[in-house]
Amino acid sequence: MTRVEDELNSQPECWTRAAEESATHRGVLPEPGERVALVGCGTSYFMAQAAAALREGAGHGETDAHAASEFPRGRAYDRVVALTRSGTTTEVLDLLAWLKSRTRTTAITADPDTPVRSAADDLVVLDFADERSVVQTRFATTALTLLRAHLGLHTGAVVADARTALTAPLPEGLAGCAQFTFLGRGWTVGLANEAALKMREAALSWAEAYPAMEYRHGPIAVTTRGTATWTLGEAPEGLARQVRDTGGRWIEGTLDPLAELVRVQRLAVAVAAARGLDPDRPRHLTRSVILPGGTDQEAPCPS
Repeated sequence: MTRVEDELNSQPECWTRAAEESATHRGVLPEPGERVALVGCGTSYFMAQAAAALREGAGHGETDAHAASEFPRGRAYDRVVALTRSGTTTEVLDLLAWLKSRTRTTAITADPDTPVRSAADDLVVLDFADERSVVQTRFATTALTLLRAHLGLHTGAVVADARTALTAPLPEGLAGCAQFTFLGRGWTVGLANEAALKMREAALSWAEAYPAMEYRHGPIAVTTRGTATWTLGEAPEGLARQVRDTGGRWIEGTLDPLAELVRVQRLAVAVAAARGLDPDRPRHLTRSVILPGGTDQEAPCPS
């Protein structure tokens, strides 16, 4: 079993613990009525997208999500929440340093013994969900579970669905697909983005993600026999038929969307194995991106 598999299999337990601990972080996590930005890089950015849509949709206040390197420095917020598994990512640390004495900041991290401890005003530590892998699985979903629970949107059914996602067979024939498209609506757009990233990172697959209604405005043109389209959450009416008419595979998520992401994580590992790849050693990636020259340089940002 690879490290990625071992870590993704532990997600139900991690989610349960995060949900139980969410009440202990009041005053550190965003309060109703605050204007909030959530930031991160790569996977953490996509979790920020999902959390921002959940919070605003629940009526807790205006909430934006930004890649840390693209934060709009002319915009005012009551609190900025940074997601950073490693606590060392250059773009996140640079942004937190700039926000110091300007805006209250909270960092959600797996490793408190890193520069993020002093960079952020408040710290939430999910060390029980830390990972050895380069490819993120359980830390990202556990951080999102913490934020869902803080909003009162997490239930035991989500964990039950995660257990199903880990045991139910994957759809047959997907390992041979040449291209994957993931679709979401509302908060699950961020999950779709993350699903596509997992396929690119672990399996070197051609993978894309779109808001489900936008998929019909052009991207469906590349869907054909040998491709697969997977929805995380409810699909727009008629879309399944349109995808099947192209000759492509249609996979409609039936579990809680976060649990459905776990199924995609399993798929990424399975496709990697089928192609003779090692998901524990993704090409060109490291566990944390630390830039020697600061944010004037560009690099991928998986953490």
